Amino acid sequence: METVTRCLWPGNDPLYQAYHDQEWGKPLHDDHTLFELLILEGFQSGLSWITILRKREYFREAFENFDFQILATWSEEALEKQMQNPLIIRNRLKIWSVRTNAQAYIRIQEKFGSFDRFIWAFVNDNPIQNHFTIHEALPASTELSERLSKELKKLGFKFVGPTICYSFMQAAGLVNDHVKSCFCYAN
Repeated sequence: METVTRCLWPGNDPLYQAYHDQEWGKPLHDDHTLFELLILEGFQSGLSWITILRKREYFREAFENFDFQILATWSEEALEKQMQNPLIIRNRLKIWSVRTNAQAYIRIQEKFGSFDRFIWAFVNDNPIQNHFTIHEALPASTELSERLSKELKKLGFKFVGPTICYSFMQAAGLVNDHVKSCFCYAN
């Protein structure tokens, strides 16, 4: 049996390994998937990503499969209902930010043609290839994620601080932070 060398952070958890191998760091260009990821990164704040991964299907169910057109029109009652949902993270500010962020997302699409076009312009449509040899060397945020955070906040988004933005950039493939020894590094 062939041994696969990957980043250390997914450990031996099969769900985490599948996410690492098939999703994390792969360039995303689909507006729907980018919205889902941005919302989930906001929910992850203060928690581990594996917690979010384990609840991702419940989040999809709770939030209309992350259909931002629908979520932008959610009533206060619909948002409040999710505060009673034991299957997701029940943080009032995070839950209420879903509607706010859906509305801001639509405004970005109207202004730039797509969120994809807007977000990828921050890296000139080309993923940043980092060359870290150990996971501990990865930054929590960068000057670029700080710039992105400021711009998103200016456009009305919530839960988009520099650390959340950098995590989003890594997950969406705007930044390739697989360590050099990882089999995903060159992919």
